[in-house]
Amino acid sequence: MIKRYPTKKIFVGDVAVGGDAPISVQSMTYSDTHNVAATVEQINRLHFAGADIVRVAVPDMEDALALKAIKEQTSLPLVADIHFNYKLALIAAESVDCIRFNPGNISDKSKIKEIVKACQERNLPIRIGVNAGSLEKEFDDKYGPTAEAMVASAEYNIKYLEDLGFDDIKISLKASDVQRTVEAYRMLRPKNHYPFHLGVTEAGTIFHATVKSAIGLGTLLLEGIGDTMRISITGELEEEIKVGRAILKDSGVAKDGLNIISCPTCGRIEADLVSAVSEIEERTKHIKAPLDVSVMGCVVNAIGEAKHADVAIAYGKGKGLVMVKGEVVANLDEKELVDRFVSEVENMAGKV
Repeated sequence: MIKRYPTKKIFVGDVAVGGDAPISVQSMTYSDTHNVAATVEQINRLHFAGADIVRVAVPDMEDALALKAIKEQTSLPLVADIHFNYKLALIAAESVDCIRFNPGNISDKSKIKEIVKACQERNLPIRIGVNAGSLEKEFDDKYGPTAEAMVASAEYNIKYLEDLGFDDIKISLKASDVQRTVEAYRMLRPKNHYPFHLGVTEAGTIFHATVKSAIGLGTLLLEGIGDTMRISITGELEEEIKVGRAILKDSGVAKDGLNIISCPTCGRIEADLVSAVSEIEERTKHIKAPLDVSVMGCVVNAIGEAKHADVAIAYGKGKGLVMVKGEVVANLDEKELVDRFVSEVENMAGKV
C-alpha cells in the first residue's frame, strides 16, 4: 500500500487536489484560446476522455477576454496559464478556477502581489509553475541548470505568497529531463505541505513522452509524491489522459479499469494471442471496475496466472479454458473463447 505524503487539500473548481483526494489527471488545449468554438470543442473532448481539469494558454488580452464565454460553455475546472503579463491574470481571475503563473517571467513582486489579491478576492488557488527552462536569473546564475535552482525558486515564491497571507497553493517543478524533475520534487517535498502538480515538460512525441512520464511520474507516485498530474505529449489531447490514467493504474496508485495481463510473444504460444488481446482491449475499454484479467497463450504460465486473476483465458492448441477466480467455467474452441471471456468480465464488473 502506497502511503502518500500528507498535503493541504485545495479546490480547483469542484475538483479537490491534495489531502485524501484522488490524484487528478489534466491536460491543456492547443487552440488559440480566443477561438472560443475551437477551445470549447477541445475542452469537451478532454471531458469525454476522462480529464479532471483543463488548462488554457492566455498569451494576450483577446485570450483573457474570451475566458468568460469558454467557461459558460464547459464544465471542466479551468486553469489560466499566465506568462509575462500579470494583467492577463487579473482579467482571467474573473472567469477561471485557478491561476498558474511562471515566476521565471513574472518576477516583479508587486505584479505577483496583484495576482494574489485577485485570487484572494475570488477564492481561487494559485499554481506556482516553476519551469527549468525559464528560471529567475538569480537562481539560474547561482545554481545553474539544476534541481536546486528549481527548488530555490519554488521556496522563494511560496514564502512570498505566504507573507501575503495566501496559502491556497499548488506547486510544479518541471524539467525536460526525468532525473532533474524527480530530484526537484523529492528535494522540495519534505519542506512544505502544499499539493504537487507532477509533470515532465516538453517530453516529446507519444512514445518518448510515455516512457519519460512513466519513469519520472511513476517513480514519484510510488514514493507517495504527487496530487495532480499532466502528461506532456506532442500529439492529440486524449492521449495525455489515456497515458496519465494508465500510469496511475499500473503504479497501483489508482484502481480504475482492467489490469490486462498477457504473456509476451514467443515460440511457445499456441494461439493468435496478439489479435485476441487487441480485441479484448477494445471490447472492454468501457469497463471501469478494478479487475485483474489474464490472457495467456501457452501451458507454461497460463494456469498459474489464471489462478490469481479475476477472469482468465488459458489457451492451448486450438482450444482453451475460461477461468473465473481460478475455477474453470468453460472449455471451448479457440474461436469461442474471447466472447465467453468478455461476457464473464462484464458480468463480474457489474457486481463490483
